Amino acid sequence: MAGFGVPGSLAEGLRIIPHPAMMVAVEFSATASVAVDGGGRRQRGSLVAGPGFGYGGAVRVWGENVECVQIRLSPVIAGAVLGMPPSELDGTMTTLANLWGAEASRIAERLSEAPTWEQRFALADALVVRRRSTAASVDPEVTWAWNRIVRSRGRVRVERLASELGWSRKRLWSRFGSQIGLTPKRAARLVRFDHAAHRLVAGHDPATVAAEVGFADQSHLHRDIVAFTAATPSAMTGEPFLTIDDKAWPVRG
Repeated sequence: MAGFGVPGSLAEGLRIIPHPAMMVAVEFSATASVAVDGGGRRQRGSLVAGPGFGYGGAVRVWGENVECVQIRLSPVIAGAVLGMPPSELDGTMTTLANLWGAEASRIAERLSEAPTWEQRFALADALVVRRRSTAASVDPEVTWAWNRIVRSRGRVRVERLASELGWSRKRLWSRFGSQIGLTPKRAARLVRFDHAAHRLVAGHDPATVAAEVGFADQSHLHRDIVAFTAATPSAMTGEPFLTIDDKAWPVRG
């Protein structure tokens, strides 16, 4: 979870870096920001985006004096919280009002009235807990497979996942994709990219990161980062969306 208070104008736009989570951005600033994807589609104000949103580096957010709370939800609980499975977004975005109706405006109003970021985070935490308790989660086997991918930092093979579950590869592919919104292979690639990106931001050299994270070589790492972000590794590490990540996203449970 993070709080964003950006005075002035996002003159060049904020590039969205793909992440292995559902993103919920609840905006409470006086003027709504606008997210624009590579196809020119626009969403104004509070939005929800699927896992891997921003792939290809084409999504940017524009606005002035932006204030919002951004929540990252694991795909295994996102459907229960949002009332819609991640697969329905498939890496795209929609407005929070489309999912929650008038409640989206009420939440934004309460966040605006809260005097501190700590109180805003507490409100957001309580909201997630309340909404999650009212709906079922994904199948336990799919949850296990997702957690296995995350723990391995994307280095586990799909065939091994299926074998450990006692499922066929086809069954895993179908059940995982319909509930998580990504195929197991895409999920593993996204998790691996995310880990590599944060290692680079932390100052580790690309050759070391490539070897540690499981890329064939540094060129392979370079190609993957360009594919995900449309930026070179050195340019990506300066992106605000990443450079504030470990500092501005307090751990919540």
